[in-house]
Amino acid sequence: MKVIIVIPCYNEAATLPAALADLPRKIPGADEVEWLIVDDGSRDATVDVARAGGVHHVIRHKRNLGLAAAFRTALDAALARGADVIVGTDADNQYAGADIATLAAPVIAGQADVAVGRRDIRNLPHFSAVKKFLQLAGSAVVRMLSGLKIADATSGFRAYNREAALKLVVLSDFSYTLETLIEAGYKGLTVTDVPIRVNPPTRPSRLFTSVPQYLRRSVATLARAYVLFRPLRVFGAAGLIVVAAGAFLLARFLFFYFTVAGPTGHVQSLLMGGVLVILGFQVVIIGLLADLIAANRRLLEDILYRVKKDRRPNG
Repeated sequence: MKVIIVIPCYNEAATLPAALADLPRKIPGADEVEWLIVDDGSRDATVDVARAGGVHHVIRHKRNLGLAAAFRTALDAALARGADVIVGTDADNQYAGADIATLAAPVIAGQADVAVGRRDIRNLPHFSAVKKFLQLAGSAVVRMLSGLKIADATSGFRAYNREAALKLVVLSDFSYTLETLIEAGYKGLTVTDVPIRVNPPTRPSRLFTSVPQYLRRSVATLARAYVLFRPLRVFGAAGLIVVAAGAFLLARFLFFYFTVAGPTGHVQSLLMGGVLVILGFQVVIIGLLADLIAANRRLLEDILYRVKKDRRPNG
């Protein structure tokens, strides 16, 4: 059983030493524990600090590609090096490294495919009231969309077994945390959450510059992920709502046609109702086409899964 702890890094020379000092060298149930960082185009001494801190594997991006891309690289690199369990944490030492063993325990024991670290958001002193509300509300939305009972959807402190890491395909260019939970629910992975501790903040978040920007990008990520995995449900529901509105206007026209106004009254309802019914059916057809495309995507992902699974680890 090999556990690889992965850390995406971007200009983390100042905070990485504390994060590395907190990482375990041994984990109950694991025969090997290795550390891997993905340097996402850092312009400081992040790589030198990592090597001096005893990191086993250093992967470098030539330029900054963002957190989601660094996470994709980290998963692929850990899988290529024979990881049975992959634990992701942050370079700013936000999460308590001593809790990695607790986080990984249900995955190592085979009780879950993915374990998510659950912060006590309501009682975090460095979270503002607005941030607490957004975190809790966002997690509620993710639970509804994914069907998973996860209390802290934005937590990046996670453990994955090899099968989960092989199956998850991250397409977002913003953050992987929300998208992967929706994907995990869609693909039937077993996901649990584990209470974890956090350390005092060492720097402001680099994922977003303002709350409105974070909210806008998170909503866009959630919407795209859900449409990607449930296109027929989304377009079908939207199309049927439009058809229902059109049918109501047509019924209104027929009511007045046969009871009050005769053939010359409320023609606007007839025209608008007809347009809405046609438009609604077109939306439903778009949903059917999107569902066929999603089926092809599932086939391609299955092929990718098999290719990655059959690839021989390189050490």
